[in-house]
Amino acid sequence: MAAKSNAKTKKPGKSPDDDPPGQIPLKIYERELYRLQAELVKLEEWVRSQRQRLVVIFEGRDAAGKGSTIKRVMEYLNPRQVKIAALPVPTERQRTEWYFQRYISHLPAAGEIVLFDRSWYNRAGVEHVMGFCTKEEYSRFLHQCPIFERLLVEDGILLRKYWFSVSDVEQENRFRSRLEDPMRRWKLSPMDLESITHWEDYSRAKDMMFVHTDIPEAPWFVVESADKRRARLNMIAHLLSTVPYHAIKLRPLKLPSRPAPQGYVRAPRESQTYVPDHAAQLLAG
Repeated sequence: MAAKSNAKTKKPGKSPDDDPPGQIPLKIYERELYRLQAELVKLEEWVRSQRQRLVVIFEGRDAAGKGSTIKRVMEYLNPRQVKIAALPVPTERQRTEWYFQRYISHLPAAGEIVLFDRSWYNRAGVEHVMGFCTKEEYSRFLHQCPIFERLLVEDGILLRKYWFSVSDVEQENRFRSRLEDPMRRWKLSPMDLESITHWEDYSRAKDMMFVHTDIPEAPWFVVESADKRRARLNMIAHLLSTVPYHAIKLRPLKLPSRPAPQGYVRAPRESQTYVPDHAAQLLAG
């Protein structure tokens, strides 16, 4: 399949010559990303036609590259079949529910894929480190989570878990770039910035989480994300390699002939309100 020009991944004024040393070159990245995205389309169609259920969990440090990877995964997929679950802070009512309850409602039905942009593992990370849950709730989570995930897998759900790993230096660099970029400033919250002062606490929490939840039925896969381009390619390629999908033969479609006109007259332009031609102003200027 021929590679496309993916100009949206480049910032204004940047060129392939601006690539930092050691980063995968932009042309190679774009060509391989497009090939992998074509395979994701095949995977989606396989999931739909075979009535499979696929759950992919994206976890990791703040600014580790989870969101940008999800964006590339979703680019050509059908949002009716592939959902992103990025849950907000639980409500007061949800705080009284069984912890996994609000996540269960977002699990896929037959023929669907759900990408969790953070997941039930919030309890093993930010909730535990920042004191948003009790020690008893934390211990109960570590005990119940492997059981919960085994139940999902036993019921036929394809569960994949990815941890995006980034160094403290790289994380701080990305935080600084977001602070200075009005287009990405929304990605930063006080909680994100506070994570810098709890780096070792989060490291210990992640290690303990892996001890309890890196199980054969649902293992963790670590994605090195110092180079975001490399991380995206590696994660998508790995996901594709773990699912036994194959190309589905699609029903051939034929564009029908347009019927002969039957006297319809379009309403006068002046009877409708049109959007101003902003593009024409750009061309004129």
